[in-house]
Amino acid sequence: MATRRTFMLAAAGAFASTIVPARAQTAKAANKVVIQVSDNDPAKWNLALNNARNLQADLGRDNVEIEIVAYGPGLGMLKTDSAVANRVEETLGAGTKIVACENTMAAQKVARDDMLPKIGYVKAGVVELMQKQQQGWAYLRP
Repeated sequence: MATRRTFMLAAAGAFASTIVPARAQTAKAANKVVIQVSDNDPAKWNLALNNARNLQADLGRDNVEIEIVAYGPGLGMLKTDSAVANRVEETLGAGTKIVACENTMAAQKVARDDMLPKIGYVKAGVVELMQKQQQGWAYLRP
């Protein structure tokens, strides 16, 4: 009987450990979208920012995780003097993650001090896009 109780406790422990990750997973957004911006065009940036806002409005802010990845010429839109700086800051405030490619920053000789204060950074924008897609994120390029 001691053996059976040990087995039941072990089974119960295994069962409980499988429930915890499931609960943690449902707390995260079921919908995940990564948006590429690689054009130095305010119209493209506004479209990407509108896409993010519309996704949150349609699905509910807590039901979608959004990351905008800027690299190449698109990096200019994340600078402090950008034509869309106010919109970028609004979008960040609404919970969208916006990241800049550090490889592009190095190539363009751009420092973090030149960038909007609340953005994030990734080593390589193209790698970030690839990995997000491999993880099942939907991909948009306006």
